[in-house]
Amino acid sequence: MHDGPLVRLARFCYRRRRRVLLLWIAGAAIVMAAGFGFAPAADNAFGGGDTESARAQNLIKDHFPEQNGDTLTLAIHADGGVAGVRPRVEKVIGELSHGPHVTSVTSPYGTPGQVSPDRRTAFAPIQLDRISAEMPKAGVLKMISDVRDASGDGLTLALGGSAVTDAETPGGGPTEGIGLLAAVIVLLVAFGSLLAMGLPIITAVFGIGTGLAGIELVAHALPAPSFGPIVAGLIGLGVGVDYALFIVTRFREALDGGADPEEATTTAIATAGRSVVFAGTTVVVALLGLFVMQQRLLSAVAVAASLTVLMTMIAAVTLLPALLGFTGRDIDRFRVPFLARRTGRPPLSERWAGVIQRRPVAAGVIATVLLLVLAAPALSMRLSFTDSSTQPHDTSSYATHRILADGFGPGYDAPLVVVSRSPGAASAVAAAVGRTPGVATVTPARTSRDGAAALFVAYPTTGMQDAATPRLVHRLRDTVVPRAAGDARVLIGGPNAGTIDFSDSVRSRLPWLIAVVVGLSLLLLLVLVRSVAIAVKAAVMNLLSIAAAYGVLTAVVQWGWLGHQLGFPTGMPVTPWVPLFMFPILFGLSTDYEVFLISRVREEYDLGAETRTAVTRGLARTARVITAAAAIMVFVFLSVLLVGQIEVKQVGLGLGVAVLIDATVVRMVLVPAVMELLGAVNWWLPGWLARVLPAVEAPATAPPALTEESIRR
Repeated sequence: MHDGPLVRLARFCYRRRRRVLLLWIAGAAIVMAAGFGFAPAADNAFGGGDTESARAQNLIKDHFPEQNGDTLTLAIHADGGVAGVRPRVEKVIGELSHGPHVTSVTSPYGTPGQVSPDRRTAFAPIQLDRISAEMPKAGVLKMISDVRDASGDGLTLALGGSAVTDAETPGGGPTEGIGLLAAVIVLLVAFGSLLAMGLPIITAVFGIGTGLAGIELVAHALPAPSFGPIVAGLIGLGVGVDYALFIVTRFREALDGGADPEEATTTAIATAGRSVVFAGTTVVVALLGLFVMQQRLLSAVAVAASLTVLMTMIAAVTLLPALLGFTGRDIDRFRVPFLARRTGRPPLSERWAGVIQRRPVAAGVIATVLLLVLAAPALSMRLSFTDSSTQPHDTSSYATHRILADGFGPGYDAPLVVVSRSPGAASAVAAAVGRTPGVATVTPARTSRDGAAALFVAYPTTGMQDAATPRLVHRLRDTVVPRAAGDARVLIGGPNAGTIDFSDSVRSRLPWLIAVVVGLSLLLLLVLVRSVAIAVKAAVMNLLSIAAAYGVLTAVVQWGWLGHQLGFPTGMPVTPWVPLFMFPILFGLSTDYEVFLISRVREEYDLGAETRTAVTRGLARTARVITAAAAIMVFVFLSVLLVGQIEVKQVGLGLGVAVLIDATVVRMVLVPAVMELLGAVNWWLPGWLARVLPAVEAPATAPPALTEESIRR
């Protein structure tokens, strides 16, 4: 074995295990105390950049400072008409005006447009002096409770708005604990030993803890949204346990082969640890590809998740060798009766590989057709952020939506804020917008205090989740507003328009993201496996498994298949950042499994086995551990279906399904089938490329990569 950097690192950590462990404990304590003790507020404001909605928001901030905070809405429905309950409603309005950070409440009595045509429904806008993320949750929950308590005797009141949705939505909840428990169970089944099970858990906890604390420190410069740490923690838990699982498995195999504990540790790090470094680097590089989107919050989430993956990877190749030094040959102590028996080559895996290799064409066609069928629903995927209409039906947010939708139409949940630098043109534009099919009503234009701008609000006839609403916004921007405004600068903004702009940005920049992530991942795979065919095959199969995950996500979230059973209140478009964020994560994780499987196949091939034999042995030796690793990730990701944040549920569902598909259909069927069909071409590497690619530390003395000349020979 070459005495390369990883071997030297493993040997140092093994021999200086007490020092390494103390450094990890002290470092983790310092980082977590600083990170969690001085964590900044979350930033959930998607948008920004040079979109029209972003420019409109900046114009509003400059000329309408009283609207710089978010807005709540008091929804009112009276069976006998709102006029008959005026004293009760005004009492509630008076109490709300003294709520935390409330600057004004506009009563529907005497204000045009705030009472429905049938006079039984009304609403009162509540202006705040800060954004929703900065509102005290306890204060908002008290306002919700007070409004609910004032209902009764024919009067129904509900409070809605972003701050209400945030307050009613639980945080991470028990998901991390459930994921950790699932990891413990799977590891016990895989190892059959309490001590062996504990090593990956301890390693992952150190990596995740320092990673999440680091996220809070980085957030001072690059604020992350509230779901950022949740998503980063899930990914960190999944990859952290998996990385340590692969290394511990190789350590135990080396011990079984007669190596002493130090040699077994260096062998595990030089082989499985080498794969971990490449796999972790691939995930980090793929995530950082999100910077292509030029969206601040997506970049923040990419950094957060990358930092967590990076720390779990570092823990796997530094802390874990030290822990292995403490356990030594006693790693199988505290065995659990009746659990997994240790076997070098699981017979079932070998028989399965033989079945696939005897019928490679049939297996490949069936697997590909299955993936394409699963991917088909993704062709109809629509993108939109969640709103009050997609919240659980027992929440105040949904009650507000229902009252306003029944009284005014669904578009009252999706207002468009139209702002102009030329106050004189606002009235003409408002009239033109009001005559446009798809617009229910328009409020009178009002001029800013400095007289330099004017704005009005247009309410569509359709809701935020309706496909007709984006078409209306594009029609207003492309034809209606320019014709009515002439030379005046008029912009359409508001949360609804911001959602549409973000979705459009996703569609336009997604090809760039795919190109960057696939290109960089291909380069990393070429360096590791030194094979053009395997690198290209991996990229194509990764794209197939991701497309299948997108299809399942669309069918569940948008079409509503099993949606209620999985915790989605209603059918809804997919949140725009979810497929965008899923792509680099899934491409990275899919590459992980490719790296672990192909690295083992390559080891067997480099030791003299023919390609068919190398694939059989590689699959047999990795099938059990890949299955265990995939099971951990699936349980971890699907555990978020128990949380209240719909966007996080979508991420968990998509990731869980993708890992399941990748570890079964792709790794266990497509990979051996395609490698069987390619034969010797699997290891083809042009001579010029072999000279250009950097050399990496090899786990064992191996023959050179297969070149064009050796194929001909």
